Amino acid sequence: MFYRDERLALFIDGANLYAAAKALSFDIDYRLLRQEFVRRGKLLRAYYYTALMDSEEYSPIRPLVDWLQYNGFTMVTKPAKEYTDSQGRRKVKGNMDIELTVDALHTAEHVDHIVLFSGDGDFLPLVAALQRKGVRVSVCSTLRSQPSMISDDLRRQADNFIELDELREVIGRPPRESDQAAVANG
Repeated sequence: MFYRDERLALFIDGANLYAAAKALSFDIDYRLLRQEFVRRGKLLRAYYYTALMDSEEYSPIRPLVDWLQYNGFTMVTKPAKEYTDSQGRRKVKGNMDIELTVDALHTAEHVDHIVLFSGDGDFLPLVAALQRKGVRVSVCSTLRSQPSMISDDLRRQADNFIELDELREVIGRPPRESDQAAVANG
């Protein structure tokens, strides 16, 4: 469903893609992911969206954010908000849907095809709006996790659905030695 001469842009909902890959028990090698879509078309931009905890001295996602920034990804971040819910539990909120939507709509006039890495049904109106502008939209997530990580309505609206699990061999990171030792010692 890709044409070599079409202009592509990737929009990665970082938290959603991380959750989908984790549900499938693999880690994504973002260098390989980018290479895969450079191979499929003319990749103009690869956006990655994530919220960051500013209050913590060390954020486990910071090394990834820095690496992505230096390796061809356009990083869009904002501070996550921390709050206490009605049961007194500490919660973190860092939804990036609006930022991703606005950027995708602005980018639409410069591309032929957008690949959205998210299964979030909240993106249904965005996909429909992009299609009305003449942009083809592929959605990458997974049906193979329990529960499924893709909204059925979003999958049906997309021009193309890419099963994340089918990209495992192409964009998956090899397990680290410590991971292999843990599996071997079972």
